[in-house]
Amino acid sequence: MNKGEMITLAAAKSGVSKKETKEVVDALVDLVGDVLKGGDTIQIAGFGTFKVSERAARQGRNPKTGETIQIAASRSPSFKAGKALKDKVNG
Repeated sequence: MNKGEMITLAAAKSGVSKKETKEVVDALVDLVGDVLKGGDTIQIAGFGTFKVSERAARQGRNPKTGETIQIAASRSPSFKAGKALKDKVNG
């Protein structure tokens, strides 16, 4: 399912227009990005937790040349599903 399909289904389920649903989804995505950029965590009860994972700098290897390279430290968003979501998926 892509974003457009999700918006169509959410609009039909909630009885709200597609335009309003798109605005809410876009605002939610922006909010999650802004909060994670600030280093905070978002917990949505019954759904899951969004957080930022830190990756340390490390050495890697270029698979084509075999040359050793330095990979910079980075931050990566991650999601851990909550119990209610896991239970729903698993039946």
